[in-house]
Amino acid sequence: MAADATEEIRGTAQGTAPVPLSVLDLVTVGAGRTATEALRTGVDIARLAENRGFHRYWVAEHHSMPGVASSSPAVILAHLAAHTDRIRLGSGGVMLPNHAPLVIAEQFGTLEAMAPGRVDLGLGRAPGTDGATAAALRRTDRLNEGADDFPQQLAELIRFLDDDFPDGHPYGRIHAVPGPVQGTSPGGVQSTHRPPVWLLGSSGFSARLAGTLGLPFAFAHHFSAQNTVPALDLYRDSFRPSAVLDAPYALIGVSALATDDAREARRQVLAAALNMVRLRTGRPGLVPTPEEAETYEFSPMEEEFTRSWNANVIHGTADEVRSGLDDLQKRTGADELMITANAHGGDVRLRSYELIADAYGLPAA
Repeated sequence: MAADATEEIRGTAQGTAPVPLSVLDLVTVGAGRTATEALRTGVDIARLAENRGFHRYWVAEHHSMPGVASSSPAVILAHLAAHTDRIRLGSGGVMLPNHAPLVIAEQFGTLEAMAPGRVDLGLGRAPGTDGATAAALRRTDRLNEGADDFPQQLAELIRFLDDDFPDGHPYGRIHAVPGPVQGTSPGGVQSTHRPPVWLLGSSGFSARLAGTLGLPFAFAHHFSAQNTVPALDLYRDSFRPSAVLDAPYALIGVSALATDDAREARRQVLAAALNMVRLRTGRPGLVPTPEEAETYEFSPMEEEFTRSWNANVIHGTADEVRSGLDDLQKRTGADELMITANAHGGDVRLRSYELIADAYGLPAA
């Protein structure tokens, strides 16, 4: 990897933010809305994030979920690359066991050629869906095999990205294109950049692996908050300096929603929680409206889940959200906060990022 790899990973805090702020977009689709509208909102959010000094914008691979339109991160990122100029774009993440490593190397090599020096490749080992859908994706029902083989798949992917399989390796004559082989071909000129690899996780496995390999780590605090501090501690304790990083660098995904008044924030996060209730009980659908959530009769078990879920969603006015983000960063020591705003309407999500940017005095282009 190029010598400036660390600079491509580490961000710079803007305004009064304690650390760099970034965006995780699940490209959510609300009831009464279309995937087209959700994807257009994604472009609007990416542009706002770029103009207001957010460091990066990631999309996450999900499948068979009507309310999430991000099944194809590489396709979405190519679209966003055409509508932005500076902000880093990446996957948070690509679920590697669903794909052949060569395919991912080709996709992200293509993205790097489209947007040189601003593409991140975040990788996870979960399927990003239910077991039956994962079996359809992988053409096998041996799902544990993919997760167990993740370190080997990761090593193979990095070899393809760097085009450095050792002599005699079965893949030694196979090249991911676009990629380094073009620079070593007669007359070839190739960019020195290649997408930095991040490991994603919601438990200790990827935290330890990222530390051992000296890679940056992204933890899914937004749906595994109880494991955040232990996982970050494990990452830091196991970290070994590498050609990529000389010290640990960890971001956490944070569910946060700012609105112009606190009551509206509570209405919006209730709707998002109802969406999660349905997903967790095998009834995935479009994100319900706040009005539907307010009239929904939650069972005692669903009420308990909703309370627990929303306890980890930072929401309220811009000042309340800023205070919550500051407290979370202090408690975890995260090097970067990646904010995901879950709400029924794209306008609400867009407004949330604007309010957070204002609260921290982020620069306006």
